[in-house]
Amino acid sequence: MTQAILETRGIVKDYGEFRALDGIDFSLPPGELRAIIGPNGAGKTTFFNVITHKFKATGGKVFFGGKDITNLPSHKIVKLGITRAFQIISLFPKLTVFENLMCALLTIKERNLCMFSSAKGYADIREEAFRILETVELGTQANVLCGTLAHGDKKKLDLAIGLACAPKLLLLDEPTAGMSPEETESTTKLIRRICEQEHITILFTEHDMSVVFAIADNITVLHQGKVVAQGKPEDVREDRGVVEAYLGEEF
Repeated sequence: MTQAILETRGIVKDYGEFRALDGIDFSLPPGELRAIIGPNGAGKTTFFNVITHKFKATGGKVFFGGKDITNLPSHKIVKLGITRAFQIISLFPKLTVFENLMCALLTIKERNLCMFSSAKGYADIREEAFRILETVELGTQANVLCGTLAHGDKKKLDLAIGLACAPKLLLLDEPTAGMSPEETESTTKLIRRICEQEHITILFTEHDMSVVFAIADNITVLHQGKVVAQGKPEDVREDRGVVEAYLGEEF
């Protein structure tokens, strides 16, 4: 049996008297594109925060590639190969698309940040930046100011910055939030392609069920901090408990 790239055992997260996560057992095989769904307050974002140690778990364990990472600081978790892209994007609006990505790459690789002084000194990183921009379909917008980008393209740039960390596991928090139907379709196809072509395991939260059922290999459903269903999209779609509690009859 292939070892899970990510596994949690009995994860609990309390905020005072409120239990946000209530004994989460979870296993994610390498190479999978997994969706986590559930109503607001189900614990999806809290689960991501515990995995990345943004918040410390009250109880339980997190394993990455078989290694216990429960108490590792966030920067060490990133170095191991877990990268997260957030729903709220944080970019430099007065820098170009290329410059934003170069800043990220230079920081990640711990290189001198005076990146405009000598382009020749950064030939390898410039090449990597252009490759990543092509991967996320922003190659033709490298010299466009970030602040002028459409929302969907800003999300793609945020994804590019995530790829700059060379992740083994990529966590995406509502990757299509606020997008037009056309942007959503483009981003959905891009996520699927990155998973397959870049050989990156992807775990994502998403409220748009058309996105979830279009690209997820498997779906985990959270409700009130617990896993209430898990399986192939067609199995989750037919689970009466999930339909009644969350999806609605149209699914």
